[in-house]
Amino acid sequence: MKITNKKNIILNIIAAIEVFLVLSIFILFYLTRTVYTPRILFIPKGNTNYTIKILQKNNLDISKMDKIFILFLGYPQAGWVDLKGNIMTKADFLYRLTHNKAALKNITIVPGETNYFIYKNIAKRLKINNFYCNFDEGFIKPNTYRLPIGMRRKNVCKYLYNKSLKWHQSFAKKIFGVWNYNIYKKYLIIASIIQKEAANIKSMKYISAVIYNRLKKHMKLQMDGSLNYGRYSHIPVSAERIRRDNSLYNTYKHYGLPLNPVCVVSKNALLAAIFPAKVNYLYFLKCGKRTVFSTNYKAHLRNIKRCK
Repeated sequence: MKITNKKNIILNIIAAIEVFLVLSIFILFYLTRTVYTPRILFIPKGNTNYTIKILQKNNLDISKMDKIFILFLGYPQAGWVDLKGNIMTKADFLYRLTHNKAALKNITIVPGETNYFIYKNIAKRLKINNFYCNFDEGFIKPNTYRLPIGMRRKNVCKYLYNKSLKWHQSFAKKIFGVWNYNIYKKYLIIASIIQKEAANIKSMKYISAVIYNRLKKHMKLQMDGSLNYGRYSHIPVSAERIRRDNSLYNTYKHYGLPLNPVCVVSKNALLAAIFPAKVNYLYFLKCGKRTVFSTNYKAHLRNIKRCK
C-alpha cells in the first residue's frame, strides 16, 4: 500500500510538472508572438475590459486573455500612448500599453487661419514631413488640440476630421434641424469672409448684411478678406495683387461668392453668416479699432476722408 501511494504521489508530481511545462511553453510562445500595431494609440478612459473592447474594434491583436497579463503589469494608460514602434512581441506590446505615455504637443488652430499655415504648424510641431489632409478649406474646427509626436499623418487627419465633423454637425442641427453639407458650405464661405474682414465680434453681423445686400443687388463683393486665402493669409492686399489675381477668390473681378471658404471660422462668424443684421449697408471700412458702415457710395467716400 505504501509503495502504491508513493507511486501515485510521484505520478501526480510528474503530471503537475508536465502541465506546468506545457503551460509555460504556451505562455512563452504566446508572449513572444509578433504584434503589428500603430505606433501611437488613443486609449479612452475606462476599465481594462472596456479598453480591450475598444482596441479590438480598431483591429488590434488583443484578446480577453491578455487581461490576465495586463493585471500583472498594472493598468492601460488613458489618453495617447506611444508604443515606440510598429512591430514588437506581445509581451512588449502589453508592457508598453501599461507604461508608455506619449509626448504631447499643443496644436492651436485659430479662427481666420488657412489650411496652408495650419498644416505647416502641424508638420513642425509633430515632426511629420509634408503634412496635409484632404479637407475643404474652413472645415477644421478652431481649437487647441494636444496631439502626440510620432502620430501618423492619416491618424492625425482622421482625428481632426472626426472632431471637426462632430462640431459642424452639432451646430447645424441646432440651427437648421438637419445636417446638409452642401447647404451648410454656403454659410461657411460667407462666415470665412466675415472672419477675415471683421475687426471684432460686434461688427460681424453688419459685415454679413453687407455681403447679402451686395449679392442681392448683383454687386461685386470687393472684399480684401476673400484674397487672404491659402498662402496669402497674412499678406496685405495691394492694388497690384487685385490686378494680377485671377482666382475666383478675387471678389473685385468676379461676382458672387468664392467656391470655397477662405479660412477656418469661429462660431460667432457662423452665427453672423446665418443671422445677418437687418440693415441696408452696402459699404464699410476699418477705421482704427472700429468698422464704419454706410448705405451709399457718397457716404462711404465721406467716411474714408474722415478716417484719414
